[in-house]
Order: sequence, then C-alpha cells, then structure tokens
Amino acid sequence: MRHYGRGELALGASPVSESLADLFERAGIPTQVSDNVAGMLWAKLVINCAWNAMSAITRQPYGVLMAVEGTRALVTMIVDECRAVARVCAVTLPDDITASTLAIAETMAGQHSSTAQDLARGRPGEIEHLNGFIVRQAQAHGIATPINHALLVQIRALEQRHATSDMSSC
Repeated sequence: MRHYGRGELALGASPVSESLADLFERAGIPTQVSDNVAGMLWAKLVINCAWNAMSAITRQPYGVLMAVEGTRALVTMIVDECRAVARVCAVTLPDDITASTLAIAETMAGQHSSTAQDLARGRPGEIEHLNGFIVRQAQAHGIATPINHALLVQIRALEQRHATSDMSSC
C-alpha cells in the first residue's frame, strides 16, 4: 500500500480504531484516533481558508506572503472568523489553531496553494468548498465574515476572468 497524500489520517474513536490506526501506521500512513474528527477536519479547512486564496490572488508562496507586513494579522483575522463559524456549528477547533495556521508559512514556505495552482492551469478551484463554505455557514447563522467573503469574491473574479479569456480565444 502506498500513501501519496500529505497530513495524517483521522479515525473516529471506536472499539477497532486503535488496531486500524496501527495497521495504517505500519503501512507508512500517519494516523490519529480522535474523539474530535470534525474538529480535525475543520482545522484543515481553517488553514486552507487562511492561505489558499491569498496565495492564489498574489501568486506567491506562503513564506513570501508571511514576509509581507500585515499578513500575520490578516491570517489571524481569517482564523478568528472561521473560529466564530465553527463555534456556532458546534465544532471544537484545536486551541492552537491560530499558531498552527501561521506555522504553515514556515513548514511549507515555498508552497503555492492548490487554488493558485488551479488558477494557473485555468481550472476552477475549490474556493466554494473553503472560504465559500465558511461564508455560507456564517450567513446561515447571522455572522459577518467580511474577510472570507472578500477572498471568495476575488477568487471568483479570477476564475471568471480565466473562463472568459478561454472563451475569447475560440
């Protein structure tokens, strides 16, 4: 068995979870048993909301973005908006979600986001499932998420520009 993805596999707690986790670990797949799988999934969502759109809009990797004055504060605000939405959705995020989101700029400094890569290839990205999801959940609960909304609209505009330019070359 080969595992090409990054990150770790999360299994919900059950009577067989530990033995399954052990099998995955022996196959080289980092695996964690958790009673908060939803929180782990949302943590990944928050990290992607913070970095994907910014990397795509600027066409810069995470490390370069972090060197720009104000980025730390902006990422923190994005995380805070996501945290507020998670709270009303009854999801418990890790206490260190802000620190772990900021740390991505160090651990993956040269990385461009998948959204940036999709835009560069002229493909629609996953922004509707990232910042778009946060914005829709926020609206459903009467919460304002202006930064996530702004990032969503900007990526939509870039995707539309690519779609329009593809049509004009026919």
